[in-house]
Amino acid sequence: MPVSRGGALNHSRVTIAEVAEQAGVSVPTVSKVLNGRADVAGPTRERVRQAIAHSGYRKRKPAAPRRTGLIDLVLDRLDSFWAMEVLRGAEAEARRTDRQVVLGTSDNDDPDSRAWLDRLAARGTDGVVVVVGDQDPETTARLAALEAPVVLLDPVGGSDPAFATVGATNWAGAFSAVEHLTSLGHRRIGVISGPPRLSSSQQRVDGYRAALRRSGIAADEDLVRFGDFLVGGGHRGATALLDLPEPPTAIFAGSDMQAVGVYQEAARRGLRVPADLSVVGFDDISLCEYLRPSLSTVLQPLARMAAEAVRLALDGSGPDTDGRVPRLELATDLVVRESTAPPPP
Repeated sequence: MPVSRGGALNHSRVTIAEVAEQAGVSVPTVSKVLNGRADVAGPTRERVRQAIAHSGYRKRKPAAPRRTGLIDLVLDRLDSFWAMEVLRGAEAEARRTDRQVVLGTSDNDDPDSRAWLDRLAARGTDGVVVVVGDQDPETTARLAALEAPVVLLDPVGGSDPAFATVGATNWAGAFSAVEHLTSLGHRRIGVISGPPRLSSSQQRVDGYRAALRRSGIAADEDLVRFGDFLVGGGHRGATALLDLPEPPTAIFAGSDMQAVGVYQEAARRGLRVPADLSVVGFDDISLCEYLRPSLSTVLQPLARMAAEAVRLALDGSGPDTDGRVPRLELATDLVVRESTAPPPP
């Protein structure tokens, strides 16, 4: 941590992350104290205040509003239908407000690289919508220090108190998918969710389990697999599930791309969808209608989610008088097509 000759911190370079380290708390906790939030325990609040006073940290004053005509959209990867839907929604809302989207990636292949943050800090923007993987304390602090509103789309883990967020009803969507399968008579249903560190992945598994309980079906943990939301994850998960001594008669894939992987493995084994194996996806990307058979799935309104995130960013997305930032959760909806049917006799 930067220190002056007298032993005090070098105030001109003190960051929220350094204050958090000195106080022994998380960056979001420091953010809560700085924003006057009430949901911090008294002793912790006092410890943070002492660290702020000792360091001489000063909250950055917002710059005078300056319209640039740009809105930044940062994705962790671009090679997916999911990303294209997000871009479509963001671009439509930006165009409606006479702005242009600047598309960037978070250099996800190199977790030590934060070049995308350097680019954001180096130039002006009217707002930032971020869809990235894990956000470490330094990334969180640097996003909070940007002189532009930041909105997290489909956040990785829970709601960060420093930023507005836009997500979807993952639990309810998964529940409806599995309830549809149980209504068809399936009793042995597998699930392939996304990476276990993601809150959306866990919520979808929780919804899956709840739907089984509602139907009086005991959950079998051998039928629960985690993937990567991509085709490969679906293929690996389907391989593991279909290799079981008693394989499932239906699989709920936590994304449409993973459902494609399930289709591939089913075809390799000579299994017919849905006669031998029913499949349900999640997202309702444009590909679903063109698969054969067309894919039953949970519609996650990706384009609308992105549009709402852009709107929040352009509206300022800051905390209200009670220190609360906006949290939007858009509804999902089951779309039944041709990939589901009663289990084989």
